[in-house]
Amino acid sequence: MLLFQFQKTISPLSLQVLIKVEACGVNPVDTYIRSGTHSVKPLLPYTPGFDVAGIIEAVGESVSAFKKGDRVFTTRTISGGYAEYALAADHTVYTLPEKLDFKQGAAIGIPYFTAYRALLHSACVKPGESVLVHGASGGVGIAACQIARAYGLKVLGTASTEEGQKIVLENGAHKVFNHKEANYIDKIKKSVGEKGVDVIIEMLANVNLSNDLNLLSHGGRVIVVGSRGPIEINPRDTMTKESSIKGVTLFSSTKEEFQQFAAALQAGMEIGWLKPVIGPQYLLEKAAQAHENIIHSSGATGKMILLLK
Repeated sequence: MLLFQFQKTISPLSLQVLIKVEACGVNPVDTYIRSGTHSVKPLLPYTPGFDVAGIIEAVGESVSAFKKGDRVFTTRTISGGYAEYALAADHTVYTLPEKLDFKQGAAIGIPYFTAYRALLHSACVKPGESVLVHGASGGVGIAACQIARAYGLKVLGTASTEEGQKIVLENGAHKVFNHKEANYIDKIKKSVGEKGVDVIIEMLANVNLSNDLNLLSHGGRVIVVGSRGPIEINPRDTMTKESSIKGVTLFSSTKEEFQQFAAALQAGMEIGWLKPVIGPQYLLEKAAQAHENIIHSSGATGKMILLLK
């Protein structure tokens, strides 16, 4: 009861929905928040989890877009997604089409909305430009490849395993490179020619950012989606090309921007290019193991999911 009373200060109860959780996505940011290394320090007790997919159990009196029994997914929750039931504000909830199952629904929220913000909002990509998705076989990477291909870009991706590279090619990339190979940067340069890469979506900036700057075209942009520590770069590498480095975080988006992203992504679901790829799956009781593995396992292959049963 105390939790539900506390939520009144965040979102009016009349505009909340209660979701019976079928699946919940696992994101690296969940582990950062849980370990206390993230800039956001939640009030305790705290339940992790943003990307819920499930069935509406109840709606607040002012909610008109949903009803009990609707299939939905979320971009965030109020009470936390690692649970049997989750509260969410109605504007963070979206209809899950019948063609996608609950596991796929739990793979949409953070990955696809982040990838869309990175590409269309932060990088302002244009059809015909080239984009390199660094770490393309994980949840955000696959989303970025699918979106970039749908919007008419030349898509390059990197992945470290044979399975990961196959997934990247199957989900929108024109070419894929193994970033574990010592000369993979040279192979990318040969592929794109003297012009360089227009946009790089970077999942591990603390490892790749210096190389990224040397791969860029004139006016090229590195969009930092993820980083796990510091890195030393030479600022001169940005000067002659007038290139830029821009960080992105999904929850800087306004409510209106979320609605814009959702409209584009819902169209992707309807047309068929938005197809989440599911990776490792864990029961909810194994959430701690999932957190360990998402950080320390190499070679992501799809979105990691927690299942309720």
